[in-house]
Amino acid sequence: MRTVRYIEEARDEFLHEVEYFTTVSPRLGSRFDEAVQKAEALVSEIADAGFPYKFGTRRVFPGQFKFSIVYVVREDEVVILAVAPFRRKPGYWRSRVSAA
Repeated sequence: MRTVRYIEEARDEFLHEVEYFTTVSPRLGSRFDEAVQKAEALVSEIADAGFPYKFGTRRVFPGQFKFSIVYVVREDEVVILAVAPFRRKPGYWRSRVSAA
Protein backbone atom coordinates (compact mmCIF):
# COMPACT_ATOMS: atom_id res chain seq x y z
CA MET A 1 0.00 0.00 0.00
CA ARG A 2 1.35 3.41 -0.97
CA THR A 3 0.68 6.63 0.88
CA VAL A 4 -1.37 9.28 -0.90
CA ARG A 5 -0.11 12.85 -1.01
CA TYR A 6 -1.77 15.88 -2.55
CA ILE A 7 0.25 18.74 -3.91
CA GLU A 8 -1.04 22.03 -2.53
CA GLU A 9 -2.96 23.09 -5.65
CA ALA A 10 -4.76 19.74 -5.85
CA ARG A 11 -5.70 19.89 -2.15
CA ASP A 12 -7.07 23.40 -2.71
CA GLU A 13 -9.13 22.19 -5.69
CA PHE A 14 -10.54 19.32 -3.67
CA LEU A 15 -11.49 21.52 -0.71
CA HIS A 16 -13.02 24.13 -3.01
CA GLU A 17 -15.24 21.52 -4.67
CA VAL A 18 -16.33 20.00 -1.35
CA GLU A 19 -17.29 23.49 -0.17
CA TYR A 20 -19.15 24.22 -3.41
CA PHE A 21 -21.10 20.95 -3.38
CA THR A 22 -21.89 21.44 0.32
CA THR A 23 -23.45 24.83 -0.42
CA VAL A 24 -25.67 23.14 -3.01
CA SER A 25 -26.53 20.34 -0.58
CA PRO A 26 -24.70 19.06 2.53
CA ARG A 27 -25.40 15.52 1.36
CA LEU A 28 -23.91 16.25 -2.05
CA GLY A 29 -20.76 17.63 -0.43
CA SER A 30 -20.44 14.45 1.65
CA ARG A 31 -20.98 12.26 -1.41
CA PHE A 32 -18.23 14.06 -3.33
CA ASP A 33 -15.85 13.78 -0.37
CA GLU A 34 -16.59 10.05 -0.03
CA ALA A 35 -16.18 9.45 -3.77
CA VAL A 36 -12.75 11.10 -3.78
CA GLN A 37 -11.71 9.14 -0.68
CA LYS A 38 -12.72 5.88 -2.36
CA ALA A 39 -10.66 6.83 -5.41
CA GLU A 40 -7.69 7.60 -3.11
CA ALA A 41 -8.05 4.22 -1.40
CA LEU A 42 -8.16 2.43 -4.74
CA VAL A 43 -4.96 4.00 -6.07
CA SER A 44 -3.28 3.53 -2.71
CA GLU A 45 -3.93 -0.21 -2.95
CA ILE A 46 -3.52 -0.61 -6.71
CA ALA A 47 -1.55 2.33 -8.09
CA ASP A 48 -2.00 1.21 -11.69
CA ALA A 49 -5.79 1.02 -11.32
CA GLY A 50 -6.20 4.39 -12.99
CA PHE A 51 -6.18 4.86 -16.73
CA PRO A 52 -2.92 6.04 -18.34
CA TYR A 53 -3.25 9.73 -19.15
CA LYS A 54 -1.17 12.68 -20.33
CA PHE A 55 2.42 13.53 -19.39
CA GLY A 56 3.11 10.23 -17.63
CA THR A 57 0.12 10.50 -15.29
CA ARG A 58 -2.84 8.27 -14.55
CA ARG A 59 -6.39 9.16 -13.61
CA VAL A 60 -9.42 7.72 -11.87
CA PHE A 61 -12.97 8.94 -11.78
CA PRO A 62 -14.73 9.54 -8.44
CA GLY A 63 -18.16 8.01 -8.78
CA GLN A 64 -20.77 9.86 -10.77
CA PHE A 65 -19.08 13.23 -10.53
CA LYS A 66 -17.69 14.85 -13.66
CA PHE A 67 -14.15 14.99 -12.31
CA SER A 68 -10.97 13.04 -12.65
CA ILE A 69 -8.27 12.54 -10.04
CA VAL A 70 -4.96 12.98 -11.87
CA TYR A 71 -1.94 11.40 -10.20
CA VAL A 72 1.56 10.06 -10.63
CA VAL A 73 2.94 6.93 -9.05
CA ARG A 74 6.21 7.12 -7.15
CA GLU A 75 8.03 4.24 -5.52
CA ASP A 76 6.32 4.55 -2.14
CA GLU A 77 3.54 7.06 -2.76
CA VAL A 78 0.83 8.26 -5.07
CA VAL A 79 0.95 12.01 -5.67
CA ILE A 80 -2.32 13.66 -6.62
CA LEU A 81 -1.76 16.52 -9.03
CA ALA A 82 -5.33 17.63 -9.71
CA VAL A 83 -8.95 17.14 -8.84
CA ALA A 84 -9.90 18.15 -12.35
CA PRO A 85 -13.42 19.01 -13.45
CA PHE A 86 -14.26 17.86 -16.97
CA ARG A 87 -15.20 21.45 -17.89
CA ARG A 88 -11.64 22.76 -17.47
CA LYS A 89 -9.07 22.74 -20.22
CA PRO A 90 -7.42 19.29 -20.36
CA GLY A 91 -3.87 19.33 -19.05
CA TYR A 92 -4.19 22.67 -17.23
CA TRP A 93 -2.29 20.99 -14.38
CA ARG A 94 0.72 20.00 -16.55
CA SER A 95 3.15 22.31 -14.75
CA ARG A 96 2.40 20.43 -11.51
CA VAL A 97 4.06 17.22 -12.72
CA SER A 98 7.49 18.60 -11.81
CA ALA A 99 6.24 19.37 -8.28
CA ALA A 100 5.53 15.70 -7.69
